[in-house]
Amino acid sequence: MVNSVKSGVVEITNEQTSVSQMEQPIPVGTGSGFIYDDQGHILTNNHVVEGAQSLVVTLPDGRTFKDKDVKVVGTDPQTDLAVLQITGSNLPTVKLGNSSEMQVGQWVVAVGYALALEGQPTVTSGVVSAVDRTVQEPGNDSGNPFQQQQAGPFLFDVIQTDAAINPGNSGGPLVNLNGEVIGINTLEAGSAEPGVQAQGIGFAIAIDTAKKIANEIVTTGHATHPFVGVNYLALSPAAAAQLDITATQGALIESVVNGSPAESAGLQKGDVVTKIDGTELKTESAFAEIIDSHEPGDVVSLTVERNGQEMTIKVTLGTRPSS
Repeated sequence: MVNSVKSGVVEITNEQTSVSQMEQPIPVGTGSGFIYDDQGHILTNNHVVEGAQSLVVTLPDGRTFKDKDVKVVGTDPQTDLAVLQITGSNLPTVKLGNSSEMQVGQWVVAVGYALALEGQPTVTSGVVSAVDRTVQEPGNDSGNPFQQQQAGPFLFDVIQTDAAINPGNSGGPLVNLNGEVIGINTLEAGSAEPGVQAQGIGFAIAIDTAKKIANEIVTTGHATHPFVGVNYLALSPAAAAQLDITATQGALIESVVNGSPAESAGLQKGDVVTKIDGTELKTESAFAEIIDSHEPGDVVSLTVERNGQEMTIKVTLGTRPSS
């Protein structure tokens, strides 16, 4: 089972230009991916290929593809997915499964180029620890010590596993015992608390989610997501007391994007969204998760507290701009 999967798992090297190296692209990171059809399409994580001036794709059989032989079909930072394409003969492929059929406790295998070790992909085993998790990816560091790091996107319907996932595994497959890919290894848990590293917790994007995004990218070159046009913070009771806000949970609007659906609907900085379509926002990810379940053009009803008064504001969702 493992050998049949390993043959279709590729190493992806991200090369970026360095002025110190006479403006020649040099490797800055390595990740994994897998060929999933006979057209040479490769699924991986967006963060594996992000910022690349060139990409090098290496197969376990030693074949290497680079420069014009590697096409970036499309990327989707919102779901941290990307599709590449290589052209060659007798390309090995992996079989995609159905993540919705996975149960907690089932055995799985993670395959990828952990730590960029030379040779064949690394294989680790474990179980499905949980399903339908929501996790937030680390934000990108702007490099400005006076600027707050922007948080990364929330990922929904994520599979939690205790199969070891290390740097370099990102974008590689999480496989069931039938040799079917049921997830894309994406990140490991960080610190449980300051100075205490979490153990045995990794996360994989469910393949059912990835297939939908990949198909859209291959068809149109991009993925489409609904867009409100606000930046917000999850409201806590402590913050509510400090700001003299009656509501103790919800999304506190920090800013409204110019020309966005939110601005057109009349949302303002300082508003607190407590419900969407009657569903209370009880968790940090609730706002994003509910909006993500809709399509551009849908109308959502927001329950908003403003200056101690409750009101209802209807927003027609737009399409998230490409980043």
